[in-house]
Amino acid sequence: MKQINVGIIGPGWCGGIRANACAIHPLVDELHLAEIDAERLAVVKGETNPTTTTDDYHQMLANDDINAIFISATPESTHYPMIKHSLEAGKHVFVEKPISSTMEEADEVITLAEKKGLKFTVGYSQRFKPKFAFVHKALKDGTIGEPVTCLVSRNVTRELGDKITGRTKMSPAAMEATHDLDFLLWCLRPRKPVRVYSQQSGKLYMKNSDTPDHQWIMVTMDDGTTITVGAGWILPLGYKNYSQCWIEVVGTDGALTIDDTHKEVQINTVKDGIQYPMSTMPGEPVGHVFAGPMKAETDHFIEAVALDRPVMVLPSEAREVMDVYTAADLSAERGEPVMLPRNDTSGPLAAE
Repeated sequence: MKQINVGIIGPGWCGGIRANACAIHPLVDELHLAEIDAERLAVVKGETNPTTTTDDYHQMLANDDINAIFISATPESTHYPMIKHSLEAGKHVFVEKPISSTMEEADEVITLAEKKGLKFTVGYSQRFKPKFAFVHKALKDGTIGEPVTCLVSRNVTRELGDKITGRTKMSPAAMEATHDLDFLLWCLRPRKPVRVYSQQSGKLYMKNSDTPDHQWIMVTMDDGTTITVGAGWILPLGYKNYSQCWIEVVGTDGALTIDDTHKEVQINTVKDGIQYPMSTMPGEPVGHVFAGPMKAETDHFIEAVALDRPVMVLPSEAREVMDVYTAADLSAERGEPVMLPRNDTSGPLAAE
């Protein structure tokens, strides 16, 4: 059995889940951690018993024995240089969304990965949820006929909103709705998005910043199918990192309704009241198992590298998602629809 050595840059919340998943995977021999927060590094070190730790990810990249890198660092503006440096060092790369801050940066790292023959993928973990995978299957096998319209509404608590808006100026489209845009575009391929219209609402966070509270996005596909995605981060404070999602997919021969509000597991205590302990998007460990999709997603990338299998999320697909949410932000700014493609996609996108 071929094993690989893996490095995690930024084992914070999501990176910590990745590290714990890597530590127990039989195809991982050595685990290496890079984290500038000494206190957090000590916590994850105690959980995973890594081979090495460092506060400088360049030291990790200089280790020729490391095969693959997970980039889970924040703020999101750090992704592009970390991807570039990792690919230049000859490492296969998994990066949390977004792929980068600009289309130009995305194109550069996609092209670099292709030239060096390295696996490169982006963390769109919702594809690994069984409920979401069922929607994909039903659309691909024709169970509900031809898709007519798809709706996803996602909201998270303002606790998460504080974290996100405190570290980035990226919109709800880029930081939250991006998961659902990726999911629906994945389900509807080979259809392509051709028109985007979006509106934002801001009554809470815009008091102190230019970050909106919520954003709705409507996308028209080239066959007339419509996508509507809403995302926000101002739910009242409740269970830590609570996330709720509702999906409706209507086709010519049927319809699907998915309740992903995580309220099927409820605990009520005198101290804390009603809580929903299985309700976060990433899915922390629960004893010997994991509550969400990040474990399965992490396993998939490890196996893609170790067993030379294709990655689930192609970088060109992540680029397309970025093109859509960038168009959504432009539409919200202008107050009018934006046509796609806005950019020349004859390079890396066509190649895949």
